[in-house]
Amino acid sequence: MNLTFETRFLKKRFPLKISRGTHSGRDNLFIAFSQGDVTGWGEMSPGKTEGADTTDSAAASIQLLFDTNLEGLSVQQIYDRGMEMDIPACALAGIDIALWDWLGKKQQTPLYIMFGLSKPKVPSSVTIGINPPEIVRERVPLLMEGTGVRSLKIKLGSPDGEEADRAMFNQVVESTRSYDVKLRVDANGGWDLNTAKRMMKWLAENGVDYIEQPLKEGEEDQLPELFKNRALPIYVDESCRFASDIPKFAHAVDGVNMKLMKCGGLTGALRITATARAFGLKTMIGCMGESSMSISAAAAITGMLDHIDLDSHLNLDPDPCTGASFVDGVVVPNDLPGHGAQLKNDI
Repeated sequence: MNLTFETRFLKKRFPLKISRGTHSGRDNLFIAFSQGDVTGWGEMSPGKTEGADTTDSAAASIQLLFDTNLEGLSVQQIYDRGMEMDIPACALAGIDIALWDWLGKKQQTPLYIMFGLSKPKVPSSVTIGINPPEIVRERVPLLMEGTGVRSLKIKLGSPDGEEADRAMFNQVVESTRSYDVKLRVDANGGWDLNTAKRMMKWLAENGVDYIEQPLKEGEEDQLPELFKNRALPIYVDESCRFASDIPKFAHAVDGVNMKLMKCGGLTGALRITATARAFGLKTMIGCMGESSMSISAAAAITGMLDHIDLDSHLNLDPDPCTGASFVDGVVVPNDLPGHGAQLKNDI
């Protein structure tokens, strides 16, 4: 077994502002796992709440995992070893993606076929961050014209308060009148309980499909009150990191949003999906600041999910990888073995 690491800076085309801050780009770690004549590639997008906020700390964690005896272990067993060692979730995701890619290449099979799935047909939402109305007016046509986008995820929970959220949302509605597009909202935990009740009722009246993470992570005890007379389906994101979290709030949400960097990769995502289904919940997959490599890995399991939010690679200037295609609003994995993504050498 051999590991190599490479760091690339991912610059966003448009800075993304959410309730917790603004992000214009950062270093991501690309991991190559080689055994025999096959190399699998993975990607790690750092996150403080995911346990590793630098590529160096993530690489050190992955190396620590591989310094134990992993010979003969399956991908799932290596994932379990990483969880037992408290390897940061985003670092574990990077190596988990690389191991699945290696296995797919070894078997000369695309991952979506290995998982027994068809290619996805559900469109991916494309995100518009928190912005004043004048920026929204400029941004929406750039996102919509000739792109095939069929749904927008609107980030609310503005630090400037509820009226700023309403003003931004109203501008999105106005700017999308000439497009056939669905609207979803992600508050990223930016509301308190009473604000969430008011905003969900108002958003439902304005045609929104669902609300994501209306309350802060750590305030899950308030979800039953919000769920009781909810005006919109509720999906949790930051509140759902691993499959083991789901029983705590399954009675008070309609669905969960998994992210590879949050749950430790494809292995964690498959477990979240199985657990969510067991509790009768809907499923969604999202992303962090990831290139086409992680997006392609995530796309391998989207054939069995209800909602898709895989769009971070569309906001990169440039994307350092090739991989899944964006066709009529759908992120579609290619038919190369593994996850089908490759790191470009000319960036």
